[in-house]
Amino acid sequence: MRQYFLTALIALVAGFAGAALWSVTGLGHSQTRSYLVANPDILPEMAEAFQAQQAQDRLASVADEVTEPFPGAVLGNPEGTRTLVKFTDYGCTYCKASEPDIARLIAEDPQVKVVVREWPIFEGSEEAARMALAAAMQGKYPAFYKAMFALGPPTPETVEQAARQAGLDLQRARTDAASDAVTAELARTMGFARQLGFSGTPSWVAGGRVLEGAVGYDALADALAQDTGTADKS
Repeated sequence: MRQYFLTALIALVAGFAGAALWSVTGLGHSQTRSYLVANPDILPEMAEAFQAQQAQDRLASVADEVTEPFPGAVLGNPEGTRTLVKFTDYGCTYCKASEPDIARLIAEDPQVKVVVREWPIFEGSEEAARMALAAAMQGKYPAFYKAMFALGPPTPETVEQAARQAGLDLQRARTDAASDAVTAELARTMGFARQLGFSGTPSWVAGGRVLEGAVGYDALADALAQDTGTADKS
């Protein structure tokens, strides 16, 4: 009975990942169990470490593919040696709030390559995502990307305005946006997001880590630093 009680306690305090860790690894036995009962404050750390390991395992299965951009869908240095992957949606306010962090990373380090994965999960965002990939096919992705975020929530009007500001050939862009290549890319990104366990945007991959949310400049810079062995930026 005590064993079941402790497992339930961990599920409540540290989440079911912690309970799984407890059961699978045999941590619920003898001296280890006694120590954990006496020091329940470490249970959240255990669950966090377990979840981090799961994230690493998921990333390992797609690491090479997820950093390979749709041709042209890159910010910063396309040949850069430090890669940040951003899963984004133009209707996401937190994605927009992260733009100054990305701009700062690019400005401070000429080797930063930002691979943008268009993941339209908000209502009305798919048209913008498709046009963004069409812009990439014309070599004008950064211009469209920046204009789209500057113009506000995606609507048919703001998408067209961003396309005009980016200097797109609109007739070609509309055809490309509806193409099988763009449809396949959106499905591919959705598959990556599911494999990595992402629940929303923005989500990130850098330095062998996966991050979710508007984590801020410091967290992104630190992840990039882990990938290259460089010092943290400040």
